[in-house]
Amino acid sequence: MRRIAPDREQLLGIVAEVFREHGYEGASLALIGEATGLGKGSLYHFFPGGKEEMARAAIAHINGWFEENVFAPLRESADPRAGIGHMLEATDSYFRSGRRVCLIGAFALDESRDLFADQIRDYFGRWVARLAEALARSGLRPGEASELAEEAVAAIQGALTLARAANDLNVFSRTLRRLRVRLGLPAKT
Repeated sequence: MRRIAPDREQLLGIVAEVFREHGYEGASLALIGEATGLGKGSLYHFFPGGKEEMARAAIAHINGWFEENVFAPLRESADPRAGIGHMLEATDSYFRSGRRVCLIGAFALDESRDLFADQIRDYFGRWVARLAEALARSGLRPGEASELAEEAVAAIQGALTLARAANDLNVFSRTLRRLRVRLGLPAKT
């Protein structure tokens, strides 16, 4: 029985999961149609630009989630450490404690990277910048805050890859625990 995605947001979530599972090149319209329950005509109705438009929309969808749940709390929290703690919790939740691949990170490593280079650069750039700003507000010098923010985002991305490669989700959890301390938060027990 075919499933119908009731709205664009749910549809983008399904499309993103197909890209996560198969990569940009491997995510055929047939696979996307099977996952969404939509035929090619319906897919083209939602995304006249085809698979590339779907991927761009999925990246924008993810970017929106991170803006609301990670970047804004880092930027707007009156207590920068609370914003950093929220970032780590939201990141753990979004990546399902290491069970979910970072689609934007995967696209950055894929042959399709050049198609989405601006969106990829913007996503990672904003993450590092917002974290660096929060770290600077918590008392670090701006240069030190920028380097630590870059290190933290790289650690999260690397832990996602290593956890998947080692088939050990604890790699991701351990990395987040170490990052808490490295970013100036109390250790979780």
